[in-house]
Amino acid sequence: MRNDNTPIVKSESSSGFLLWQVTSLWQRKIRRLLSRKYQITHAQYVLLASTHWLALYNNEVTQNLLVHHTKIEAMNVSQVLKKLEEMELIARKGHSFDIRAKAVSLTEVGQELIQKAIRDVEKIDSDFFNKLDSDLSDFNNSLLKLIDYHDD
Repeated sequence: MRNDNTPIVKSESSSGFLLWQVTSLWQRKIRRLLSRKYQITHAQYVLLASTHWLALYNNEVTQNLLVHHTKIEAMNVSQVLKKLEEMELIARKGHSFDIRAKAVSLTEVGQELIQKAIRDVEKIDSDFFNKLDSDLSDFNNSLLKLIDYHDD
């Protein structure tokens, strides 16, 4: 304890700071790959990959569904989707039954790009997280528990 009775906290005991550090190291590798090889940002990748994945399981992917799935704020999702549409990687059209919603789909170019990018990102993920060996499953379960608990 310091003189003012404030506990001394080492950065190694701060879960938030450790998460920040791990996320920064992992994102650096992902950003480098995506910007150099595919000329897209990490957020663009996440929305493209999520659109691809959700389209496999849902008839129509909406911006709202992408917000819920990715945990990216709605305003940011909207801005990134606008940019992806300008890049001709996605298309947005009226939803089949909700006139307020837009259906999001990958263009042919977007589909080709994301299928290649997913393979490359999965390789980085595997190389990065497999260092946890037998702890990887527990790590993933802990992350899922936090997501479930804090999901609004």
